[in-house]
Amino acid sequence: MTVRTRFAPSPTGYLHIGGVRTALFSWLYARHHGGQFVLRIEDTDKERSTEEAIQVILDGMEWLGLDADEGPIYQTHHLDRYGEALDRLLAEGKAYPCYCSKKRIEALRTEQMARKEKPRYDGRCRDGAEPEEGIEPVYRFKTPHDGEVVVEDAIKGRVVFHNNELDDLVIARADRSPTYNFSVVVDDSEMGITHIIRGDDHLNNTPRQIHMLRALGAEPPHYAHVPLIRAADGTKLSKRHGAVSVLEFRQEGYLPEALLNYLVRLGWSHGDQEIFSLEEMIKLFDVKDINKSASAFNPEKLAWLNQQYIMKADIRRLAYELQWQLECMEIDTEHGPSMLTLAEVQRERAKTTREMALESLMFFQEPHEYHEKAAAKHFKLEALEPLRMVREQLSTLESWNREAIHGVVHAVAEKLELKLGKVAQPIRVAVSGGPVSPAIDVTLELLGREKTLERLERAMLHIQEVGEA
Repeated sequence: MTVRTRFAPSPTGYLHIGGVRTALFSWLYARHHGGQFVLRIEDTDKERSTEEAIQVILDGMEWLGLDADEGPIYQTHHLDRYGEALDRLLAEGKAYPCYCSKKRIEALRTEQMARKEKPRYDGRCRDGAEPEEGIEPVYRFKTPHDGEVVVEDAIKGRVVFHNNELDDLVIARADRSPTYNFSVVVDDSEMGITHIIRGDDHLNNTPRQIHMLRALGAEPPHYAHVPLIRAADGTKLSKRHGAVSVLEFRQEGYLPEALLNYLVRLGWSHGDQEIFSLEEMIKLFDVKDINKSASAFNPEKLAWLNQQYIMKADIRRLAYELQWQLECMEIDTEHGPSMLTLAEVQRERAKTTREMALESLMFFQEPHEYHEKAAAKHFKLEALEPLRMVREQLSTLESWNREAIHGVVHAVAEKLELKLGKVAQPIRVAVSGGPVSPAIDVTLELLGREKTLERLERAMLHIQEVGEA
């Protein structure tokens, strides 16, 4: 049997990390078994599905590198097959039209809840009902009343559902458009999906879907219901915890391979290993190793892992991501240092490429103001002489490189009998605006002679003005 898995998001919102992890697990399982991974866009909810949300899904999957062997397949492109499946079930007496009004259904459920019963359809139209004027029927599946459905779940284990607890589900609306559970069943059947890996919030849908699959003459696939991702405090994941569009993680400066590595470890493990290449994930991943309990999203752990990947990333790739971040900030990168050199310098100093970009702004923009505490500490009148001497000697350097710059800074410190920090820190605040930058010789080399001399002159004027005030 060829393993066929699928990821079937609904484009009614953003593609968040819970969905991405499901996609990753499905993708890895297919790749591990030499099978096929299908991307299906479940867009039959015409009122809520948007083209923008579809594009976010496609862009997110592409950014992550989760390539599909088939798809994207759009449900709205295949509405005829749902109609054919519905007609077949109606003809075989496995589905029926229901003429109950919304008012009657609402009243029925209100009565049931008042009696503390589980709300469910009472089967009034199950064995045939006369059409009612002004009411277009919906279509319900005739669920067996006796027996049980046993789901041998790869994660949950054996789960038993009693049929007498299930009601007759609406499978098509009055316009014959399919509901979620019915379109899923028809698609999974016709696409030959063999393994379904999805969130455990879908577990209660499983017995209904199994009934419909069997009614259509299809063999149910193997199921694996993954516990949901929770926030660190155990609550439902929300935007404030990181439940945002996956593309926002790129905007925040995370590398896709780091995000995938983090997500695969949310609920799955292989010994004590923390860092996995994509090849290792494919080789080692198995659904049976997924935890039965929910996993907690930890932003600090993700940031740490991302830093490990930044440290090891190919420098050309890292330079591309750094430039992308700067361009998102509308920074003109043509008039500045080499992006390759800048990426190499900044990679050890940041947890994200966005941090790298923010720390690199000084090389493209003159600081609008000085860091208040840093200026108060390092911009005293006694800093004027070392700054003046450094600027004078830097202006006459034959070669503008870190070795020559290092020599100037050291020579000035020795001549004035100052500790190196008493010279380097005022320079750093002068050129960067703040107390932090790469090593001062590296900073000045990247900044260039012209910008360095201009910023030193500006800082000296500032110190004089403050001193005279």
